Amino acid sequence: MRVDSRLIHGQVARVWTGQLGAERLMVVGDKVSKDDLEKTALKLARPTQAALSILPPDRASNNIVQGRYADQKIFIITREPEALVEMVEAGVPIKEVNVGNLPSGEGRLQLFKSVGVNDEEIKAFKELDARGVKLYHQMVPNDPREDFMSELNKRMEK
Repeated sequence: MRVDSRLIHGQVARVWTGQLGAERLMVVGDKVSKDDLEKTALKLARPTQAALSILPPDRASNNIVQGRYADQKIFIITREPEALVEMVEAGVPIKEVNVGNLPSGEGRLQLFKSVGVNDEEIKAFKELDARGVKLYHQMVPNDPREDFMSELNKRMEK
């Protein structure tokens, strides 16, 4: 699983999908699942070796819990960590999440070069952590994993 505001882009389509051996990319989010223009763009960005699903969190959770993709290796991507909280609450066993890229800017706490978080995202990440989900930051597979929650907690103390 990856949190990435860009959803499917070069790193995800080429590097991560291949590294993980993903057979299906599942883009999860309420907004993206209702945006026909964005869905069309994601379909064009999809690597040819992987199927694509673009679903709201409730449908994604239901499909996973019912075993619809049990025979496939799925790479779940969202720009909304709140969607992952919803999935955990629905019974999806999430063990770890790569927080790859979230925008910086006003009202956002900068954690890493490519990760800024707002209050709602902080709340969601804290909830995931409290539920035992390991959160880490890693832009590409060759980069070292960095502990996301320790960086968040350190920055919030300042």
